[in-house]
This record gives sequence, C-alpha cells and structure tokens, in this order.
Amino acid sequence: MAVITYSKSGTKSASPAKLDKSVFEQKVDNHELLKQAYLSYIGNARQASAIVKTRGLVSGGGRKPWKQKGTGRARFGSSRNPIWRGGGIVFGPNGNENYTIKLGTNSRRQALRQALSLSVSENKVKVIEQIQTDGKTKDFVALLNKIDVKGSVLLVVAHRDLSKENAARNVPFVEIVGAKSLNVFDVVNADTILINKDSLDLINERLSLKKGVQ
Repeated sequence: MAVITYSKSGTKSASPAKLDKSVFEQKVDNHELLKQAYLSYIGNARQASAIVKTRGLVSGGGRKPWKQKGTGRARFGSSRNPIWRGGGIVFGPNGNENYTIKLGTNSRRQALRQALSLSVSENKVKVIEQIQTDGKTKDFVALLNKIDVKGSVLLVVAHRDLSKENAARNVPFVEIVGAKSLNVFDVVNADTILINKDSLDLINERLSLKKGVQ
C-alpha cells in the first residue's frame, strides 16, 4: 500500500513509501475500541485535584443556631449543615479519586492500528523522506506550506531531535511525537499526520502483525 511521499525539499517523491497493510489497512467495524483507548489516555492523564469542604472542614458553625426545643423550628446543631447555604458539601470530590482506565496492551495496539487505518482512508497520512532543519521556525513552516498540510499537524519522528523541536516550538498547530510514543489520542486529534520515513520501521516493529505481534 503506497502513500504520498515527499522529499526533504518538499517536492513529491518518485518512489512513494509503502505502508504495512496489517498496520495501516485494518478493517474498522465500529469505533468502540477507539473510544475506550481515547478515554483511557484522557483518564490516565487526569489528576484528582478537585477537593471540596465537608461540614467538618467549613469554618464556623460551632454554635448551635437556636435551642433544641420550644422554637417551633426544626432542630439544628450547626449552621454548616450541608442543607444550609454556606454549609459543607456532601459526596463531593476529596482528591482521592482514581480516573485511570486500564486497557490491555493488545487492545491499545489494535486501537492504534485502527486509528492509523482510518487516517489513511481519509487521506490524512503523508510521508516525508527526511526533515532537515537548523532549528529555524521560518524554514520549517515554509516546508510545511510546500507540502500543503492542513489543520493540526502530527509529526512522527524516529527519535526526538532538539533542532526539530526548536523549529516547531512556536508553531501552535504542530505536535512532535516519537514513533514509539505514538498514541490514539494524538492520531485521532490530528488533521494531518506527517511521518518521517525512518520512523515507519519503528511503527511496523511495534504494530505489525506479520511477525506475530499482537
């Protein structure tokens, strides 16, 4: 399976890169697994930072509002009762919540195959032979414009490179990710997936089914 490939100068290459069918051409009957993997990524990154005050933590309320009997009103022991305005919160977050969603390794890999396959079917995936940059944002943006990328760009590289990261740092619509760290969240959110050619081998090594990898 061939895909549009560009040279390091941004022109279309005469020899398009071939994608592994077992990775980039998966049949997706439904999106349930993709949804689970996506929510798992979000949940695992979520921190339990929200904390509310119970009636025991709200300041004040030490004095009984009125005497127990004889007023004709309901009995209350504290003005910080949860049913009063300014009172404590019942069943609110306490900072001990666990939002982690566990998903098996095989399921995560299959979800990533499906995400990449859907991106290929929607013509979102492009391959570039090599990205050469001296860290200048202007030259990097000129290369992207020559390739005619659209929307948010996910640049997949074999290894994290300081010059590429410096060049893309001030470009808000570009996200750089290593091939071994590629995930469903980044793939699904990207409008264009630009894969550095040398990272294809790493993606295939991680996800290919030809060698019995699940």
